[in-house]
Amino acid sequence: MPKKQANPIDAHVGHRVRLLRMLIGMSQERLGELLGLTFQQVQKYEKGVNRIGAGRLFEIGGILGVPVSFFYEDLTTTSDAASGFAEAKEPPPVMEFMSSGEGIQLSLAFMRVKDVKVRRKILDLVRSLAEGDDIVP
Repeated sequence: MPKKQANPIDAHVGHRVRLLRMLIGMSQERLGELLGLTFQQVQKYEKGVNRIGAGRLFEIGGILGVPVSFFYEDLTTTSDAASGFAEAKEPPPVMEFMSSGEGIQLSLAFMRVKDVKVRRKILDLVRSLAEGDDIVP
């Protein structure tokens, strides 16, 4: 039997839940406890495998401190995507990075560096370590 594919809209909403949860430092277990769910169910929501109902999304928004509209920001739809027939798109690399533990930790630590010159040196260091010419300045 083929693996269940995430609907693009459900995947987008799930990625936004994961991003915000990680930004505030909440574990899947804790969010699950607050919702009366297992962390596995939260994982399925975040991957877009299981659809989050309207009431549950409202509850998640309340726990995470955002309006329901937050989860739909930056969502572009076509008539095919709206009806669920579009192929699931991968999240942009930046969203994928920001949804990772390392991405969140690096971003939060970088924002705590107040000296502009030090921040530029950190950026230069990361660029040199990446050894990539395709990095946008």
